[in-house]
Amino acid sequence: MRVVIAEDSVLLREGLTRLLTDRGHEVVAGVGDGDALIRTVDDLARQDQLPDVVVADVRMPPTHTDEGVRAAVQLRKSHPGVGVLVLSQYVEERYATELLAGSSRGVGYLLKDRVAEVREFVDAVVRVAQGGTALDPEVVAQLLGRSRKQDVLAGLTPREREVLGLMAEGRTNSAIARQLVVSDGAVEKHVSNIFLKLGLSPSDGDHRRVLAVLTYLNS
Repeated sequence: MRVVIAEDSVLLREGLTRLLTDRGHEVVAGVGDGDALIRTVDDLARQDQLPDVVVADVRMPPTHTDEGVRAAVQLRKSHPGVGVLVLSQYVEERYATELLAGSSRGVGYLLKDRVAEVREFVDAVVRVAQGGTALDPEVVAQLLGRSRKQDVLAGLTPREREVLGLMAEGRTNSAIARQLVVSDGAVEKHVSNIFLKLGLSPSDGDHRRVLAVLTYLNS
């Protein structure tokens, strides 16, 4: 896996680089601001050496507000094949919504505390690089909370909402079954009911797992 890291803290940037390279991945570039991130990925594209995934801090110089997430959103438009995983100190709903509002492929939003859980973090980076989704449980909780207020998920049972939250974290049906101590068949039934109640047809393919969580974003 080829990775570009965008983080203004040199210490954290080097730590992420070491963490990933120790597990056999290649960090092709490390930058400290959003503009440098965009330039770097564009340069790699011209050399036909696009990374598989970008890991970027939400807040970077010069204002330390939303430079990182704005760069991430731009990259998702200009290089849709590149996965984007953003890291944030806190759950910032506006930024999460902006990032997730487009295509559901290859996107992630994690709290920085999650980096300390090394295996889960690396698994999330790989999942996003492969076109999957990685959402921090805290992000999922806030976004689902907002969706409930909007009655987008009003038709779901409490158990279906619980399954939906675990789906959004990137869990497989088998992993959800282990977490909830139920059978795989029971989880499959809950998932089918979620898709049906949210109007997600089989033609939506595998992305229904993500669209089920993000439906409210377009409501």
